Amino acid sequence: QVQLVESGGGLVQAGDSLRLSCAASGRGTYAMGWFRQAPGKEREFVAAVNWNGFNTYYGNSVKGRFTVSRDNANNTMYLQMNSLKPDDTAAYYCAATYAPRYYTGQYEYNYWGQGTQVTVSS
Repeated sequence: QVQLVESGGGLVQAGDSLRLSCAASGRGTYAMGWFRQAPGKEREFVAAVNWNGFNTYYGNSVKGRFTVSRDNANNTMYLQMNSLKPDDTAAYYCAATYAPRYYTGQYEYNYWGQGTQVTVSS
């Protein structure tokens, strides 16, 4: 079982940067991902990383602006968000699944954090 705790959210202005962290507890090999959900919208895939951090994948809306990484020595995944836009405003969730490769679908993930709010003002 994996427990996940996100941190790093906040209120920023358009064009600013922010780094989210997801601290994981649990043994084994698992892929991780970031999703976000804005009020009234469906949960959206943001980024994912495989078990060793060598392979990553991004949603089209964040490609080129966000970078996902993980530090397995410290059991932490990160999401570096640059050039933030008001459309990036959402609750951001990290997720994990016991698999070596990453997935982009939310239903592939078994474990979820409680979420951290990111608000980008114009």
